[in-house]
Amino acid sequence: MIFGTADFFGGLATRRSRVLAVVVLSQLGGLALIVALIPFLSGSPSTPALLWGAAAGVIGGAAIVLFYRALAAGMMSVVAPTTAAASMALPVVFGLVAGDRPPVAALVGIALGLFAVVLVSREPNGRASTFKIGPVLAALAAGAGFGAFFVLIKIAPADAGGWPLLAARTASVTLVALVALAARRSLRPMPGSLPVTIAAGVLDMAANVLYLLAVQRGMLSLVAVLASLYPASTLLLARYVLGERLSPVQITGVGFALGSIALIAAG
Repeated sequence: MIFGTADFFGGLATRRSRVLAVVVLSQLGGLALIVALIPFLSGSPSTPALLWGAAAGVIGGAAIVLFYRALAAGMMSVVAPTTAAASMALPVVFGLVAGDRPPVAALVGIALGLFAVVLVSREPNGRASTFKIGPVLAALAAGAGFGAFFVLIKIAPADAGGWPLLAARTASVTLVALVALAARRSLRPMPGSLPVTIAAGVLDMAANVLYLLAVQRGMLSLVAVLASLYPASTLLLARYVLGERLSPVQITGVGFALGSIALIAAG
């Protein structure tokens, strides 16, 4: 649920400020948190831990830029479940290749999630929406990136404590800042957007820490899909804070996306 709340704040921030500025400043907020928590997370740095963490950070940094762009351009109640459906599939597939044998329910959940993506990107009359397809595609790409992040953090040595997350956040901040400088984009936040931006980054890192602690002790195929249940809080906040409305077709798609996550988690 913390992931979903962080995404909601991130979406609000991108509607008030520049996407790259939001990503860099929110990531800096998260970096400050993991630096403060490192002494309390048992573990020691190692070259594999830092390298896997940095790789996760590069992919995660690109994914968060795509995700925030999708949140800014589309409806949160569509983008969040679409991203979650994509992000849950990769860890399951990775686990299958690595030797996991998910039950039938999990496989049905993956198929259901793919079908949900088709529904949430359609107009009420059944035709694909050219206006909404861009955010949906960005959400899919972001979900794949988040799924890769989950896998890479799992691959990092379990005795590394919070060091993989520190390396990941350092790499992601550096990457996005360099992209912003190369594109000559300002990183100055718009008035009133900074508190929401920092809150998004701190909450996102808090969720990452909880995920790390869980995946260091549990199965990737279970922990990653449970982490993907986060759209529930995003949907509730978007509904009651922003008053977002969905068409019946899109409501069905959102339901299928959430149902697909629940099936994988049950499996």
